Amino acid sequence: MSFARAVASIGGFTLLSRIAGFARDMVIAAIMGAGPVADAFFIAFKLPNFFRRLFAEGAFNQAFIPLFAGALHEGGKDAARRFAREAQAALLTVLVPLTALMIVFMPYVVAALAPGIYGEPATYDLAVTLSRIAFPYLLFISLVSLQAGVLNSLDRFGHAAAAPILLNLTLIAAALGLTAYLPTAGHALAWGVFIAGVLQYLWLAVACARDGMGLTPLMPRFSPRVRNLLLLAMPAALGSGLQQINSMLDVVWASFLPTGAISFLYYADRINQLPLGVVGVAIGTALLPLLSRQIRADNHDAALANQNRAIEIALLLSLPATAGIIALHEPIIRILFERGAFDAAATIATSNALAAFAIGLPAFVLIKVLIPGFSARHDTKTPLYIVAGSIAANVALNLALIGPLQHVGIALASSISGWLNVLLMGFILHRRGHLKFDNQLRTRLPRLLLAAIVMGLAVSFGFYALSVVMRDSFAAGVILLALLVGGGGLVYGALVLLLKAASFSALRTSLKRQPGVKPTPTDTDA
Repeated sequence: MSFARAVASIGGFTLLSRIAGFARDMVIAAIMGAGPVADAFFIAFKLPNFFRRLFAEGAFNQAFIPLFAGALHEGGKDAARRFAREAQAALLTVLVPLTALMIVFMPYVVAALAPGIYGEPATYDLAVTLSRIAFPYLLFISLVSLQAGVLNSLDRFGHAAAAPILLNLTLIAAALGLTAYLPTAGHALAWGVFIAGVLQYLWLAVACARDGMGLTPLMPRFSPRVRNLLLLAMPAALGSGLQQINSMLDVVWASFLPTGAISFLYYADRINQLPLGVVGVAIGTALLPLLSRQIRADNHDAALANQNRAIEIALLLSLPATAGIIALHEPIIRILFERGAFDAAATIATSNALAAFAIGLPAFVLIKVLIPGFSARHDTKTPLYIVAGSIAANVALNLALIGPLQHVGIALASSISGWLNVLLMGFILHRRGHLKFDNQLRTRLPRLLLAAIVMGLAVSFGFYALSVVMRDSFAAGVILLALLVGGGGLVYGALVLLLKAASFSALRTSLKRQPGVKPTPTDTDA
């Protein structure tokens, strides 16, 4: 499968997952709004996801995928499967006792995560209860991440990319079907999180078995491959942990603000995560195994070429998303969430946070694109140092911005620290010769930026011209918002063609090109 086709496959399933996620959040917003029950559930939901990104998606897969690719290249499927089973045993050795300890000491964990709610006994107690129910999700979803790494390394991207859809559908079913039988909607959703972890694990276990990669249990063994995995994973774990701490600081800061701030940031970030997941995660997921294979084969020119095209695709898609979200931040939130317990005041507060998050969207997409440049070369230490600097900047920015801007300052601080992160990554990769912008990329970047800015202005003008009509009814709002988004896409596409900011014929060619094949001269034309 070609790189662009892999990105399209992952991005397509991720888009379906995000659409299901919007439906999930619309249901949650209507049932719980942005009050204490919602705050308690979002704390409970963030905890296992924090450790999932730390142990699985972050550290473990950054170390695992390059080593798995090496085992596959040198020893074939049997050697790779044996290594994956050893890695699974090592992962379980850490996760099982961690899960048990976290459940026992959850009151202290919640107090550390959201110290501001410690003075609100009802919300605090509910957050502890919901966190204990939802936390075992970590165990299953970490195994899902390992299974996804195996499948992605085999160029089997579809099943792994589709797995999150099960989470969203399960949470919708739990919210609608279990709320009436449990003390609160938060209890129903917490049980939904647990059940979703089991379903996703079974989904990918079947997919791995069909590809001859069934990961049957194995007793933990400190083999040379596992030792090498742990040596690479430890600095990645620290770096990923710091990155997640950087994200979790949003909850810590927001817990000191009036009730609802945690929820405002959650709903805003959910919208921002759509293009990040569809573009950034898709590109990063496809790029890491590809670069790992090319670097293992000493095909460094192809690795550089694919890195350039990944950056180009990332900005081609993320820049208009940023401009569109900033232009339509208020109607997006109002149309998606303003109903039931989610009122107009919550819409204004959430939409302001969304605009601040959107400023950093291209940066967070590029981080996903640049990290494989380190991980594929078995360098998991440098991102650790970069993240540490970004966290220091985030803390300083929060201290400066949270007073005058409240929860919006938290979102803006995250965006600015994200840009610092990507600039440092790009600078270091360039210094090492692992990132060199070719003529095509240098020529097209300013044109893409100009096209996105003009599109954003056009969409903003269209919204204000039609704002009176959009407020008449929910149905009219949905239709006009869809027209504005579709019209913005047409304007952007026309500008891209007019400015020669991208070549769609070259993109079609790249969908057919096999991974590692160098671009043709046509591909590098400005």
